[in-house]
Formats: sequence, structure tokens, C-alpha cells
Amino acid sequence: MSNNQKTEITIYSPNHYTYGAMLMGGILKKEFKDSKINLINNLSPNSQKILSKSNFVIFALYSTLHILNSEIKETMAEIKRKSPNTKIFIAGAISAYPEIILNEINTVDAVIMGEGEYTTPNLIKYFKNQTENHLNNSNLEYLEDFKEIGGIAYKLESEDSNIGNKIIVQASKKNKDIELDFSDLLIPKDIEKQTIRGANVYIETHRGCLGNCTFCQVPEFFGRDIRSKPLELILKEVENLKKRGVKRIAISGGTGSLYNFKKSSNRNLFIEMIEKVSDIIGSKNLSVPDMRVDYVDSDILNAIKNNTVGWVFYGIESGSNKLLSDMKKGTNPEKNLNAIKLAKDCGVKVGGSFIVGYPTEREVDYLMTKDFLVDAELDDIFVSSAEPIPKTRLCNKVIETKKEDNPTFKIHNGIYRKLHLTESEARCFDLLLHAEMWRSVPRIPNAQIKKIYLDEAKTQGNDIRNVTNLVYNYKDLIYKDFNN
Repeated sequence: MSNNQKTEITIYSPNHYTYGAMLMGGILKKEFKDSKINLINNLSPNSQKILSKSNFVIFALYSTLHILNSEIKETMAEIKRKSPNTKIFIAGAISAYPEIILNEINTVDAVIMGEGEYTTPNLIKYFKNQTENHLNNSNLEYLEDFKEIGGIAYKLESEDSNIGNKIIVQASKKNKDIELDFSDLLIPKDIEKQTIRGANVYIETHRGCLGNCTFCQVPEFFGRDIRSKPLELILKEVENLKKRGVKRIAISGGTGSLYNFKKSSNRNLFIEMIEKVSDIIGSKNLSVPDMRVDYVDSDILNAIKNNTVGWVFYGIESGSNKLLSDMKKGTNPEKNLNAIKLAKDCGVKVGGSFIVGYPTEREVDYLMTKDFLVDAELDDIFVSSAEPIPKTRLCNKVIETKKEDNPTFKIHNGIYRKLHLTESEARCFDLLLHAEMWRSVPRIPNAQIKKIYLDEAKTQGNDIRNVTNLVYNYKDLIYKDFNN
């Protein structure tokens, strides 16, 4: 590919235009001014046409299930059939385990590991500068030269069956100390039609998390140092989103109140930030949902009450002190109840997230969670089955657990045995029903609600089993990587 040839780059973000995909689009638009940058969130016939004529395609994937998704795999294969010289990259949260990706999907030219803001434009420049001879070299041996930049993984193919293919992982030279990129977002024209938990878009105000939760990949992916975006750039971003039709914005980053955290919470800057964002988008159109119970106080909660839709969602996970300790959550049921009460006293609605089917969850732990819901009287709850995301300690624990002892596979023989559920599915279904009756405004589940919750429990169960079977297949690799 010659440097004067017009380049087309397409980013595919499944189902939603994620913030990371929009940010990468903005970075590439700034870096390759004479190129066409596309951002799509579906695989419709029109999207397939865009993909097939692109020189570079970046699959921005955020769930382990995407590795197993047949539609995504078939789309990659079709791109290669129609345009063999198109380069396919996978980026996003699932890049933590490039070996799994490259073994499961054989049409990927490279996995972009980590945050990718620095690596991605350099990788595209690298390919653009190769000679046609290099581009037609199917074994990609010349990517060895990219190690000076690093941050990628690829499969080195061998014609010798005795040697086999080899996966090369190049450590990043930059990502360890990478600064946030402050490029403008590439905002799709139809962004206003998108809905993610009630918002058109989630934006990042910072990256990193101080937590140590065994089930969470965020600290591994973004690090434990909090890196915050300057306020003036956040406000500019919100203005641009509003101009493009966005009506409701949610602020993400793991724990909203960690914005500008240094050695302790900087509540004044956090409050100033949500006040000014609220002035632009309107308090009824702004949410800052995700909070840790140990990083809120009355000042923060009152600011949320006055400048947002007035909700917080705490990651409570369990009513069992033992299980919270196993999860290394850093809280206990008493702290959780106190944080719920504090929010209610400030006039803030409270939602709670819970995990069932954790490998060490006993029946007594689950019953404690049900008791906790009675005491908490939450306004809303989310229930998730424990997912062994690669690069987490939960994943290691799942691998260590025999399938017959894992709630994800263990057959439920209790009150829901006629529904043919696993233990984790039964607990998910039961907790959702139980929570309905112990909300702040209780309601008795009718047949329609029961069916919705049963379908949800079964869907989660099937998804978690598929992910668990995948990580079982790579247990030696995961153990080796984790112990190093």
C-alpha cells in the first residue's frame, strides 16, 4: 500500500458505540486526516459492505463471549475472503488474553493489547509503510520489527508441521505509563438512538481503580493509579455530544467519585465536575451511577441528588461477610447498609449489584444475601452470575474448582428442580424474585415478571458455562500467566 493511496479504516463495536471505540475513532481521524474513518455497531448488510472495502478493520470487543461469537468469526472470515489484504485487528478489554483470541480466531492479523491509543495508529502506519511484498507475506514474520513500539500479539505461521504456529507477544513500550489521549471523539450520526441503561452514551472522566475485587478486570486493564481528564476537556466533550443529538449522558470510570483522586478523594473537583456537566446537559439527563460504598459521603451524595437523576448503584455483591472477604471487596454488610442509609437520607435512590454462583458461595452465604435485601430495601437491583473473566483471580479460582462443585454446572435440586436449572441459575432467578418483594416499593412478581427473570437466569447461565468451558481449555496458560 503506497502512502498516497486513500485509506479506509473501520472500527466495529458490537451493539453499542462504546466510549473506547469513539475515542479510538477520534484518534485515528486526527492521525490520518486524508483517510476515511468509519464506526459501526452492527453487522447489517450495509455494515458488511463497509467492512469489505476497508483497508483496516478494528474489532473493539469488550466481552469474552465475543471470542465465541459465530457471527463475528464469520464476518472476519468473509472480510478475508473478499479482501485478503485487509488487516484485521482485535482490541478492547478481551485483549488481556491474546493467546486465547489467536487460537480461537484464525483470521486475526494482530491483537492490540491494553488501552491501544498509542499502539493502534503506529500499527496502521507500520502496515501502510510495508512494501507489497511484505503485505503478501502471510506469516507476518516482519512484525518482529514492530517490537520497538510493542503492545501487540500475533501468530507466526510455519509451513513445518513439526514446529507448528507460534504466538508472539510483544510487550508494550509505552502503555505502562500511557497518558490519556485527549482527542475529540468520533461521534456517530445515530448516537441519539442508542440506549445503555437509559443513557445515550457513557463517557470516561478518569481511568483506573483502587479496588482489589477478584472478579473485576478493570485494575488489570487500566491500572490502579487514577488518571483523570481535565475538566475543560470533559465539558468540551459533553458540548460536542449534545450538538450531535445526545440527550442523556452517564459518567463512567468504575467509581465516579474517584475523579481527580490523588492520595484521597477530591470531592470538591468531583462536585464541580458534575455541576458543570449538569449545567450543559441538564440534571434530569445526567447520571453518575457507579459508586463504591467507601468513596461516598453526604457532600458527594447531595451533589448527586442536586445535579443528576439522583441515583447511585453500589456494587454490594453479597450479604455474607465471608464471601465479601473471598471476593476481596474491601467492605462488609454493615458498611454497605450504612452507605445505603446515607444515600436515602440524602434523598438519593439506591440500586445494588449482586453476584451469585461464586465458586465459594455456600447456601448459608446466599441466604445471608437474601436477608440483606430485606434489611436494605433497595430501589432497584442487578443480579449477575459469577463470570470467570481471564486475567482475574476469580478465573483462577474457577479453574481450580471441579465442575461438579461449581455452581455454574452443579444441578439444582431445590425448590426449582422442575425448571431444570443449575445452582447459579436457580439463585439468580430466586434472588430477582425475592428482591421484587423487598424493594422500597414492594411488588408481587406476576407470571410475566417470572418468565422474564427465568429467561434472564437461563441466558446468564448458558453464557457463563460457555465462558467457563473456554477458560478450562486454556487453564495451563492462565495458571502460568497468573503465577508470573
